[in-house]
Amino acid sequence: MRRPRPQNTGRPATVITMSANPNFPANLDIKPLRVDGDNLAFDEASQAEAIRKYGIAGRVWEAANALKAYIEGTSDLEFDPPFLQTKDQPALLLELGSGMGVVASAIARHLTQTKFILFVTDLPDVCPLLEKNLANVIRHISTVPASSHPAGSVLVRPLEWGNEQHVSQITNELSRLSPHSHYLTHIICSDLVYFPELLAPLLRALIHVTSPPLTPPHGSGHLPKVIISYKIRSLSKETAFWSAFGLWFSFDPVLIRSCHQTEDDNDDADGDSSPSGLWTRFGASGDGDVFVFVATRRMESFDWVVPSADKDLLEGVGARGSNTRKGDDTFEQLLLMRLDI
Repeated sequence: MRRPRPQNTGRPATVITMSANPNFPANLDIKPLRVDGDNLAFDEASQAEAIRKYGIAGRVWEAANALKAYIEGTSDLEFDPPFLQTKDQPALLLELGSGMGVVASAIARHLTQTKFILFVTDLPDVCPLLEKNLANVIRHISTVPASSHPAGSVLVRPLEWGNEQHVSQITNELSRLSPHSHYLTHIICSDLVYFPELLAPLLRALIHVTSPPLTPPHGSGHLPKVIISYKIRSLSKETAFWSAFGLWFSFDPVLIRSCHQTEDDNDDADGDSSPSGLWTRFGASGDGDVFVFVATRRMESFDWVVPSADKDLLEGVGARGSNTRKGDDTFEQLLLMRLDI
């Protein structure tokens, strides 16, 4: 969880108090997480070193493993919706709070047959960590012949939530790199819903990057998919984000089902994967506290005024075109249902 410097929201102190640097909260005591794969940049030894230097940003967090699995996919599992609907169109992606870069690495390695631009962002003082960890991925993309790999770019850039200059710089760069198609297609968030002080800045950032000029004017045309992986840690602190988020975005959990191999007796070709079993919520196995959501901006929200006060934003002021305090119950309904369908 790689965070911007928190604003003073007037909230009472939490169990973990925030310091001047949100990546080093008071009493920080975290250990590396085991990550599947052979990339040494993300192994436990590398995380331990990064934690000492970058704090929270130096750890791979649990929901990143779920998002990585969703991005990479397997032949025996089917996701609804898939990470990419089609590989024929360019993918223009922006990841917020990228931290160690494990999700960005998975995205870049997965999009081998797709033309893409991936902006990997975090606080300015975390960008050197991203550049180091993604160096091999960037080098690989730059050396693969264009004849065997569509043009791809991985760009590490500073983006502090609420910093309009950082967003403007990315907007201008995207317009130069992709002049004929310069609207984002995907916004990626991995395990960013945690500290209460940063819930409003995160929501504000999501509203910002799903608004023109990074998206079509006034909600016309194709809107970007916002993909969020999330692990429940403290519902009493985190539910406020989802209550406000659901006012501005419609969202659903990613579903999954198994596939089995079938073989046509009249065909010597390899068997194809076909659906088998029921759809279930991805992340529902185990203790069921991990979600991957896919969201889009509500069309009517482009006419709403975003309140300047964080407290007002989290309490629904401005949403639905009114200054009353309100909330959305999508997340609470999902918790009640546990959505096994």
